This record gives sequence, structure tokens and C-alpha cells, in this order.
Amino acid sequence: MAYLLNANDYRAAARKRLPKGLFEYIDRGTEAELAMSDIRRSLDRIKLRQTVLTGHATCDMTTSFLDRSYPNPLIIAPTALAGLVSHDGEAKLARVASRLGIPFCVSTQSVTSIDDIRKGAPDSELWLQLYVWRNRELTWQLLERAKRNGVSTLVITADTPLSPKREYNQHNGFSVPFVPTLRGVSDILKRPVWLCSVMLRYLMTSGMPNYAHYPDAFKTAITRNAVAEDVKIENGLSWSDIAEIRDRWPGEIIIKGVLSVEDATKAAKIGADGIVVSAHGGRNFDIAPAPVDVLPGIVDAVGRQITIMADSGVRRGSDALKYLALGSRAVLVGRLPLYGLAAGGEQGAYDILAMLIDEMHSNLVFSGSDNLEVFGRNAIA
Repeated sequence: MAYLLNANDYRAAARKRLPKGLFEYIDRGTEAELAMSDIRRSLDRIKLRQTVLTGHATCDMTTSFLDRSYPNPLIIAPTALAGLVSHDGEAKLARVASRLGIPFCVSTQSVTSIDDIRKGAPDSELWLQLYVWRNRELTWQLLERAKRNGVSTLVITADTPLSPKREYNQHNGFSVPFVPTLRGVSDILKRPVWLCSVMLRYLMTSGMPNYAHYPDAFKTAITRNAVAEDVKIENGLSWSDIAEIRDRWPGEIIIKGVLSVEDATKAAKIGADGIVVSAHGGRNFDIAPAPVDVLPGIVDAVGRQITIMADSGVRRGSDALKYLALGSRAVLVGRLPLYGLAAGGEQGAYDILAMLIDEMHSNLVFSGSDNLEVFGRNAIA
């Protein structure tokens, strides 16, 4: 795939391969999609300082967070339905993460279960993103499954109290669970390669794709109309729930979706090991602040107490570096691996992340840095 040279190329390839409804589900935002454009503009405003004649042409990108060392500061973010983008997509992403030496965060709403992902990627460092279900006992059972499969870190999504408004899904006839409509079925039939390599492959093996982490009694195929009340996402989640999870979970806990100093301080006080300063990629709250605009204040407030990570809007290696320069220890990337999966399966996901890492390295060298650990806020021009 030598013709795929940047994120836009991969995105265009994904758009050609995926049904329109599925592509826009992973690609677009919410309401007027102001947050997505705000995130882009906020990243573009930041410039990095350049230091010349440093005497070196390489940079050591080794870093550490959560008391572990990694060859680079990336994490593959949790994304729902990656297994629809490519057959067995979550296991493919886990193997890609293993090859790159970085963590892969499995979504609660993945098509492949944590058990099968572990079987398909035995050496991967797996994290689990948690949407707390209304039935707490079922939630605790999911945590037990995660423990059995060697999950080191729990990432609790805290910024989704409601289903966001995404009109384009209705225009496309796309919904989760998927409800067949003339428009939706027509859309799928226009992508025969995807239909044969993904959907029909599931139908011939494991059956209609579903949310694999739902308990067997509540497992819902994506064509069914309703999700049982017990496994609906808890829309009244509170800090007391986080405290209870802290008591039950022996590993690290990360709170994802923090955009204020107040919430970051609460996370630190309640015993979280880290936070993700995140606008959910612009997919939830359309008038939320861009992460880079609030990240410095959050770092100043709690950066010495907990691990601070960031995400949203990363398209180039320079975008990831800007989050790092503002104080983030690591950067989660979500849409890019999905574009890679759609464009070229497992190798495509690997290639797009390797491209991102290479861009980070070259920009670090241009900035005059030879060590990622000393790269920081003084890098901002």
C-alpha cells in the first residue's frame, strides 16, 4: 500500500471500502460537528520550537507511564465495533499493538470478546474500556473476565451520560443495534468486498455480529431492536461508582473524558491512577472545549499526582507531539487504526501507526530533541 502516504489517504481508502453508514459512524462527530473542527483548529494553532545544529539526527522515543516503559507514547484507543471494520478487527488491533510494543484498549462494545482477543493476541498488553451497565452484578462479572485475561488497566469512560445526537446515522439508515432498512441494506450491497470479507464471513462462522461482552442471556445481535435494560449503559454514573470500582479492581484505573481541573482533582482524590483529557474525538458533546485548551491547567493541577494522557483529533505525528509538549504522558489514537484496518486489514493498521510514529520521530529531530523524556512544554514556540 505504498500509495497510502498519510492519514487522509487511509481515510479515503476506508471511505471507498466501508458502507457509508459504517464509515460515517466511525468518522464523524455529533450535532453540528463543531467540536471536531474546534479540535483541529486548536491543534493547528500550536507550533513547536526548532533548535538547530544539535549534532544528532535521531531521537530516543522511549517513555514510561503507569510505571512501565514503552518504545513510544502511543496507545490504541477503545473504539466500538472495530470488528465490523475488518473481520476479527479487535484481535488484529491487539496484535498490531503487540508488534509496536504499546497497549491496546478493548472496548466494552467490541465485536470480539476479551477472551477471544487474548487467544488471538496472547502477548498483547490489554486494557479494558468500561461502560458501566445498569446491572452492577453483570458489570462486576465483566471485570472478573478482564482479570482472568490479564487485563492490566481499566479505562472508565465518564463522558457519555446519554446517547449523542448523530443525525447522519438516521440519514444513512445506520443504527446500533442495526435495524435493516431499504437505505441501509442498499448501502451495504454497494460494498461487495466488505460484505463478503466481513459480514458474510461472520455469518458463515460465528453468526450475526454482536456486542461480545454482553452476558449470554443478554447478548444482542446488531440486527435486534432492543438491548436488555440490565446491560444498558448507566447514565447516572457518579464518583461513588468510581470509588466502588476502585475497591473492586486491583489494577490501574484511568478515567477517560476529563476536561476540567475540578474533575481531574476529584479523580486524583478518589484514587484513579490516571485520566485521559479527551473530547471523545468530537463525537459526544459538540460544544465541549478542545483538549489542548484545558490540558495545561490540568497538568499544573494534578500532573504530579496521577498519569495524564490525552486524545482527540490526532492525524499527524505532530498532533501527538503537541499533546506531549503540553504535559500528556501518552496519546490515545482511535480513528487512525480503524482507517488502517479498513484500508488494509491488520497490516494496514500497523502501517498507519508506524507512519504516525515515524512522523513523531522526524518532528522531534527537527525540533532538536534527542530524547522524548526531556521534550516538554518548553518545546512550544
